Amino acid sequence: MGLSRSVAYDLAKSDRFPVPVLRFGNRYRVPVAAILHALHLSPNQRGEPSGSLPGHNAVPGGEAFLDHPRHNPQPPAAACSARGTHLNRAGGPIFKRCCCRDGEGRKLGSRCPQLRRASGAWNPTHGRWAYQLELPTHPGQARRQLRRSTFDTRDAATGDRDHAKALLALAADDPAVAAEIADMLLAVTAGAPLPDRDTIARRVRAGLPATVTTTVGEYLHSWLASRRSLSSVQPNTLLAYESHIRVHLIPHLGAIALVKLRVEHVEAMFVAIAEGSAAIEIARQSDDPVIRANVRGLRTTKPASMHRIRATLRKALNDAIRRGNNRLIDFNPAAHIELPSGVRPKARVWTTKAVQRWRDTGERPSPVMVWIPQQAGAFLDHAEEHDIALYPLFALILHRGLRRGEAVGLTDTAVDLDNSMISVTQQIATHGYTPVIKKVKSESGNRIMAMASITRVVLRAHHARRAQWKLAAGHTWPDTGLFFVQPDGQPWHPYAVTDRFEVLVRDADLPPIRLHDLRHCAATYLKAAGADLKDIQELLGHSSAAMTDVYTSVIAELDVERAKAEAAAELLPRHREHPSVPASSIEPPPGVRIDVARDAHR
Repeated sequence: MGLSRSVAYDLAKSDRFPVPVLRFGNRYRVPVAAILHALHLSPNQRGEPSGSLPGHNAVPGGEAFLDHPRHNPQPPAAACSARGTHLNRAGGPIFKRCCCRDGEGRKLGSRCPQLRRASGAWNPTHGRWAYQLELPTHPGQARRQLRRSTFDTRDAATGDRDHAKALLALAADDPAVAAEIADMLLAVTAGAPLPDRDTIARRVRAGLPATVTTTVGEYLHSWLASRRSLSSVQPNTLLAYESHIRVHLIPHLGAIALVKLRVEHVEAMFVAIAEGSAAIEIARQSDDPVIRANVRGLRTTKPASMHRIRATLRKALNDAIRRGNNRLIDFNPAAHIELPSGVRPKARVWTTKAVQRWRDTGERPSPVMVWIPQQAGAFLDHAEEHDIALYPLFALILHRGLRRGEAVGLTDTAVDLDNSMISVTQQIATHGYTPVIKKVKSESGNRIMAMASITRVVLRAHHARRAQWKLAAGHTWPDTGLFFVQPDGQPWHPYAVTDRFEVLVRDADLPPIRLHDLRHCAATYLKAAGADLKDIQELLGHSSAAMTDVYTSVIAELDVERAKAEAAAELLPRHREHPSVPASSIEPPPGVRIDVARDAHR
């Protein structure tokens, strides 16, 4: 009849036979009439005698033996469970197929007579190896099989079949997962490799769909949602996570499969971020007002921000690794990225020369600036005259170096005017724009500090003034328990304090500094007055002296430090006075320019 062994076998085990199929060892005894009935053919239609099948052993009684291709018969479809799944973990015939066509142009596949030698063995020079597997089905779905036939060797086909069976085995006894894995296997295109077993295993253990690849964007969204459910994560930290994910991580990495994320992808993201920031800076310097207008309001991403973006991604990917048996990845590419140093900008003093250059060009020597004592005094005089409600708060920050939130959140019980002591235990921070009372920034920030007499006089005057405000407000006065309040008794919003500070600085015609830079001023003045680094560290509430050193790095620009330098230089004995030596009489060493030598002498 020209049937290949695999086709005849599939036909033999189907439910289209009107009579039972008898099995003898590794063979089936099938009546030829039954095969013709199943094919809806008669012997005359095929032109074959009714008692024999080409390529098969005919026996008396009109029966033929059909050899299973691997001598390992598949169970019939009726063996599928009532829920419609059938996990074929044993078997999966290995056979050959080819691309030959018959006279009508149809592919012969496994029916090609050239696939077998006369002895019945496979022809090693014709066709390619293939296999088929019975796949689990969804409830109510018809039988389905996986057939793959692009292998050059039997071993390659066997390995691929075993890989498919290993993927099916991940479902254990879960029919739904088994059907999902079967869907995934059927979706693999011819010649493409099957999905990695370990990757699918991680997804199955994590309860994720086996057939869908989680992208970086999908994972980051789910990770952020899980962080929101933790009470230990600060709201401002969540806001930073959300901003990094929305603005940078998803636009650059969101479409990449999580398991395929590599160091090169993360590096490319930071290169793109740096190039975008450089383009904004170039556009801001353009002579074309249209170009400058196009980047107005756009923010650049500095190296310190890049480090924070990487920290967010690194934390998220570390959590994907730490999930125990449900880990989604085994490698964190964000941990192997080198970024430009996010060194804090050095603080500089508004010297006379720096102020003049700022007035001429608008340039600031550094983002972090410190007033000289005369400028700070001028600011306090202006604030006392034009904003008496906030003047004592600014004076306290300049004298004792409190943070903005610590000063705004200072309570009545924390201010001991009789003993000139202040206890810093809480702060008013902002979550977005919403003010929130919370503990101080760190354990080191929980501190007690002494007040100078002038500071106590300023705070006592504010206390008396506040009592007058309360008397005028009557029963409408709110009992907040805060030391610094508005004239109507309401708490100060931290952003409102900053806004008022910037207006006062501008109106006083002083070189600009940030409100937080008043802490730099306080630390610098303390160092100039002779305080050591440890004392300043405790006053500012720093956990590390390295941070305090950043605040005091500008002390050399103050006059008091220059006086110390003069005194130290006078201790060195010299045989002649420097002013009596004309600069022109100095002979420079060989190879040194005269102007350099003169500068060195001066």
